[in-house]
Amino acid sequence: MMKICGVHLLLIISLAACAQNSNKGQQEREAGFTAKGEWANYGNDPGGMRYSPLKQINVENVKNLKQVWSYQTGELKTYEGTDIASKAAFEATPIMVNGVLYFSTPTNRIIAINAATGKELWVYNSNVDLRGDYSEVTSRGVSKWIDPDRNPGDHNYMRIIAATIDGRLIELTAADGKPVSEFGKNGVIDLKEGVGRIQVTSPPAVINDLIVVGCSMGDNQKLDEPPGVVRAFDVRTGKLKWTWDPIPRKPGDPGFNTWKGAKAQQTGAANAWAPISADPSLDLVFIPTTSPSPDYYGGERIGDDLFANSIVAIKASTGKVVWHFQTVHHDLWDYDNPAEPLLCDIEKNGKKIPAVVVVTKMGHIFVLNRKNGENLFPVEEKKVPASDIPGEATAKTQPFPTQLPLLGLRQVTENDAWGPTPELAQKAKDRINEHINKGMFTPPSFKGTIVTTSNVGGMNWSGASFDPDKNILVTNVNRLAALITLYPKTDNTPHTVNTKLPRAEIGRQEGTPYLMSREYLFTIEGNEMVMQTKPPWGTLAAIDLKDGKLKWEVPLGFMMNLQKYPDARNWGSINLGGATTTAGGLVFISSSIDGVFRAFDISTGKIVWEAQLPAGGQATPMTYELNGKQYVVIAAGGHGKLGTKLGDYIIAYSL
Repeated sequence: MMKICGVHLLLIISLAACAQNSNKGQQEREAGFTAKGEWANYGNDPGGMRYSPLKQINVENVKNLKQVWSYQTGELKTYEGTDIASKAAFEATPIMVNGVLYFSTPTNRIIAINAATGKELWVYNSNVDLRGDYSEVTSRGVSKWIDPDRNPGDHNYMRIIAATIDGRLIELTAADGKPVSEFGKNGVIDLKEGVGRIQVTSPPAVINDLIVVGCSMGDNQKLDEPPGVVRAFDVRTGKLKWTWDPIPRKPGDPGFNTWKGAKAQQTGAANAWAPISADPSLDLVFIPTTSPSPDYYGGERIGDDLFANSIVAIKASTGKVVWHFQTVHHDLWDYDNPAEPLLCDIEKNGKKIPAVVVVTKMGHIFVLNRKNGENLFPVEEKKVPASDIPGEATAKTQPFPTQLPLLGLRQVTENDAWGPTPELAQKAKDRINEHINKGMFTPPSFKGTIVTTSNVGGMNWSGASFDPDKNILVTNVNRLAALITLYPKTDNTPHTVNTKLPRAEIGRQEGTPYLMSREYLFTIEGNEMVMQTKPPWGTLAAIDLKDGKLKWEVPLGFMMNLQKYPDARNWGSINLGGATTTAGGLVFISSSIDGVFRAFDISTGKIVWEAQLPAGGQATPMTYELNGKQYVVIAAGGHGKLGTKLGDYIIAYSL
């Protein structure tokens, strides 16, 4: 038995006490920001509830909300002379600390502005090479770290942390936007080093004195994409503290036997591109992992593929896995976990339980005990369709929530065909009948599979918000089906598929026998997108987490010409960008194609305020109080892939 001498024992106790004090210190600071009405993290708190206790703006007076200032980043000028506008999306949610808003643009310029006036304070240009072939051109925001050894008036009291689409981690002094010289190499760490070509589109998590960051990549093109590693860096120096690869690479690694095949350990991705949430009190970070590469064929990685498509709780101080829950076994549908895991306390049988809420592309909601990963609402493994593709072996079952509502487009038959005219309705019916849909988790096929809820269906990076006073979870939902077809590879296959499907996305899936095409169930008539399944195409839903029941679900926005189709106001819209809830009984959200910013009554789902934005609002709003006044702020910059109007605005509203 190992003996511990008195000195060593005192050292261990001292280190443990320091860790606890550090945890407590961050908790107290975060609680202080919330109490002061600030918005100190991407989701306000480190657990991403996206809730504010402010109620100066409420259901009764929100009708008086007016724009009070706007700021333009100049980002549209940055796009000039490049072809990135078609991929660019202004998805940022600013943070607000000590009267200053901090945020990032799609091309990773980091900006600080006065939160009361919108006046620019500083701009840091990350100098991203805009000629790069980026899968996404976006940044959802920045993070901050407070030095516990300094006072708020000190120049180095706070640092701003951001990651870029060209794979760098940057740390700046919040006071002036200058790089922190002792961090990495003059404020910068190259995240591609030792990993490969990756991007980062979400703000890193900061827990105690660590920065925890995942990565993003295009994962349809080849089997051996870069590994989807999650890494932790010392926030003061940038020194690497730990690395976690979601794919087990060596025999004996946990989960290794769930990846079978000669090429299985060559698989890449399973990365965490969504925001990572943190619980400093438990010393845990919650990692939302994604599909392995390539998305739509898994014959080279037979098995359940742990820890892909999972929520993984990792001890922040050590990098060790504490528990995990897999939301999809052997993913063949690009069913990434796309949203920040939401940490909240829920009431069950009269007791408050620390929970993590997971919203998914499948329209499934999972609520887990964040200490041990146990399901707090029933989940059942149900049989799903098998694949007829040679070499493929689908999972026999998938996990389904049985008490919480199942959201999104679940199945498509000819009875679900839709069109604004009889001719277009028949065209939709014919297209549906040409392809296969046997319900959720119908695998890709040679004939063409209608995938419901699709890779942009259900809940996406928009995520969810939770009102802890009312125990209500609010989330926006897409109801859009994808059409996935596999093709045996020949020398001429890419040309043949491109000719046959000029608007389809083609995934070469190198390292596998099959090419993939991806389309969606809509058609273009003139210049208008016409959906081919019945509305609503986008909704906003509220779920009571006391009993797990759907409280209400209403159409969100519109996406067709109201003069031509007056009923389109009730048909909903494809949407990207999340909701924020407040103690004033409000849900603020834009996200729909129409570019309208809305407030809903959280108790009824009724719209109580609207404002037209100057560009698409594909971002999550935030709110804060400054000098006795509550503001609501949203980024309005549009979304190239969604086709909404591009812009470069940060807009503030107040009473």
